[in-house]
Amino acid sequence: MFEARFQSFEDAAEGAASAARVAALRTELARRNLTGFIVPRSDRHQNEYVPACEERLAWLTGFTGSAGAAIVMMERAVLFVDGRYTLQAREQIDASVFTIEHLVETPPDKWIEQNLSSSDRLGYDPWLHTIESAERLAKACAASGASLVAVEPDLFDAIWPDRPTPPLGAVRLHDVAFAGEEAITKLARIRPKIGKHVVGDSDNQLRRILVYLDRFERISPCSRHPIGPPSVHRI
Repeated sequence: MFEARFQSFEDAAEGAASAARVAALRTELARRNLTGFIVPRSDRHQNEYVPACEERLAWLTGFTGSAGAAIVMMERAVLFVDGRYTLQAREQIDASVFTIEHLVETPPDKWIEQNLSSSDRLGYDPWLHTIESAERLAKACAASGASLVAVEPDLFDAIWPDRPTPPLGAVRLHDVAFAGEEAITKLARIRPKIGKHVVGDSDNQLRRILVYLDRFERISPCSRHPIGPPSVHRI
C-alpha cells in the first residue's frame, strides 16, 4: 500500500511536556558539571528532515519546524527560529519555559557572547555540529569567558525514556526511467572533478568521496528509508 512521506505540519503537542523535560535536562547537566547545553535541529548527518529518534529539538521544546536550535541554561532557555517559523514557534512552545530569538539576527553564537559568563560551561554534542559550527561556538564562548564542553555519549539517552529506536529500512532501486540517467554515466562525469582529492599514501592512492545520502541518491538510482549516515565510496 502506498504511504506518503512528505513533511507533516501536524502539531505534535509536545510543548506541554517541555517544562518537565527541560527540568530533566537541567538535572543531567548538573550531574555532568555543566551550566548549559545547545540543541541543534539537525542530526549527526546534518539532515534537514530527521527520523523520530533524532527529533531532539521537537521533543524538548515542542517546536516542529525544519530549522532551529535551542540553548538551555540553568535559569533560562532560548529557542532560535528564523522568520518563517515565528508564529509557529509561539503556538507550539511553552512561553513560560522558552523565550524566542531570531535565528538570523541573533544566532546562537551571538547570543552566547552576550549572555554567558566566565562561570558557564556550555555542553554540546560534537556529533551534531559541523566543524565550522563548533568553531563558531568555541569562539563565542571564548569571547564571553565561558567554556565549550564536548558531551559524549548522547545526553538525550539519559533523559528521553521512550525515545524511538533508530529505524531500519531497505534500499530500493529505481528504474532509470525515474532516475533519469544510469549511475555509471553520472560517475563518469563526477570522477574527473574529484581526482585531486586523495586519501592514502603516494604508493597506494585511493581516491574517495564522502557522500551524504541525499546526494548519493542523485548519483545512484536508489532511495532509502529511513535517513541514514553518509558513506565513503571507492570511485
